[in-house]
Amino acid sequence: MEIDIPEYNVNTGLRLCWSEGYSIKISTNDNEVILSANREGLVSLANHLLNMEQTEVPCGTHIHLDEYNSLEDGSNPIIIEKT
Repeated sequence: MEIDIPEYNVNTGLRLCWSEGYSIKISTNDNEVILSANREGLVSLANHLLNMEQTEVPCGTHIHLDEYNSLEDGSNPIIIEKT
């Protein structure tokens, strides 16, 4: 499989690529975080992580995901940050 990683641009920031039909849910159980995703959701998350690892992406860059922004209803929010 090949994943197209959009080149980072300081003027436009990260460009997230979502695979059509993706489904991602984040939940918690006691002190555990459970990430549930279909194939398209996993490919989308892989793309986001590879997108953030680019050398040009500055530390502190982050992605907010929640049920109002890309996650399934009832999902807990998550922040993915480059350090």
